[in-house]
Amino acid sequence: MTDVVGAYSARAAEYTQVLGSMNAVHPADRHLVEAWAKAASGRVLDAGCGPGHWTSHLTNLGIDVRGIDIVTAFIDHAQATYPDARFELGTIDALDLGDGVMAGILSWFSTIHHAPERISIPLTEFARTLRPGGRLLLGYFDGEEIELFHHAVTRAYRWPAHELHARLEAAGFDIIETHRRVERGHRPVGAIICELSASAPI
Repeated sequence: MTDVVGAYSARAAEYTQVLGSMNAVHPADRHLVEAWAKAASGRVLDAGCGPGHWTSHLTNLGIDVRGIDIVTAFIDHAQATYPDARFELGTIDALDLGDGVMAGILSWFSTIHHAPERISIPLTEFARTLRPGGRLLLGYFDGEEIELFHHAVTRAYRWPAHELHARLEAAGFDIIETHRRVERGHRPVGAIICELSASAPI
């Protein structure tokens, strides 16, 4: 992920200005994330929090949440801009958390740069750190097939929902809901809510 970190570090200020506030969030996404977070009973992780606006927003809603990101510039911005929220430098590929300690994980487009052969790494980490029954909300770019494309910052991947379902189920998740949004002038996006199976290995 070195190339991804470098690409985001170089454009962190631009990214934050364009996308780093709740004003840039689609109303449907806001409703979905808020409803998911309010249903969590316990600690929540914003995994790949970027500039920190989601972590701050959920904190203001009374959610016990902290954000992590691999890009130092994002964490520096988040800590300075949202002093009431908690942020740490970290990677979703190796979470600095114990087994089964989280009630929920928000992975809002934070796995889009993982190649198909690597996406199991963060999904396995999410499963390891969630308690049985804990729920993951995964945002992604939707497509008819797994496809590499040129994201505004660096290369990313589109996924069909059924392919992500298979990877999530292999990691120990049960699929609860799948959402898809297609708007003129925008890339199709999706979101999956899944629950860690009680029988998933820890």
